[in-house]
Amino acid sequence: MKPSVHAVSQYGGTTGNLTGRIALHGFSNNPQGWFAWLADRLPLDGEVLEVGAGTGKLWSEVDPRGLRLTLTDFSAAMCEQLRSVPGARVRQCDATELPFGDASFDSLIANHMLYHLDDPTVALREFSRVLRSGGRLAAALNGRDHLEELRAIGPAVGRPELLRGLVVNELVAENAAEMFSRFFDDVTVERYPSDLEVPAVEPILDYLATLTLEPLTPAEQSAVREFVQPTIDAEGNYRIRAHTVLVTAATCS
Repeated sequence: MKPSVHAVSQYGGTTGNLTGRIALHGFSNNPQGWFAWLADRLPLDGEVLEVGAGTGKLWSEVDPRGLRLTLTDFSAAMCEQLRSVPGARVRQCDATELPFGDASFDSLIANHMLYHLDDPTVALREFSRVLRSGGRLAAALNGRDHLEELRAIGPAVGRPELLRGLVVNELVAENAAEMFSRFFDDVTVERYPSDLEVPAVEPILDYLATLTLEPLTPAEQSAVREFVQPTIDAEGNYRIRAHTVLVTAATCS
């Protein structure tokens, strides 16, 4: 399944799947949650554009008042929720065809959205186009081993297609520096130090429910419990590796 097709099926008409996935990351063992950590590192000067803004969760950590902020998403459901962000201009559009003129923004944020695109280089070219000279980009990506322990659950319980919910294109943390450098200068990659320590099976079941259009059957839910619970009993939690990075860069001179 193409990443874009999967994204439409998951997010086109609802905010629930994204909200459910964010919830699992509340079990991060980093006392500074992802959005707070990200907020400390964002370029927020001048005209600010967030592409693929989702539910707008970032703006619960960053006060948008006083910013000249534009939020976009391909999903009508997401855009409806984004309109509750104070002072933000909201546009529904595709990340590969941004409806803005050249050199329109000083800062651009792309938080966990580039892997939903069939060809992320098209979006990176667009990001470079709409940023002004000296403009800054901040983009979040995952590594190949991100949530590896979750990936193991699907095959173990007879639902290998659950992996489609974690589908990615070729752009990952491991090759981000090389790919971003085709379009930007001063590329840096910083890893967010965090794993997830989940103390019960239910949050994992809730997360898995967001990955598929076919709900887990009672038997499959029991299989998940049988797979996860022994680790929780032995270690106090089910530890899930998280591999998330923030890529920052500047427009080429």
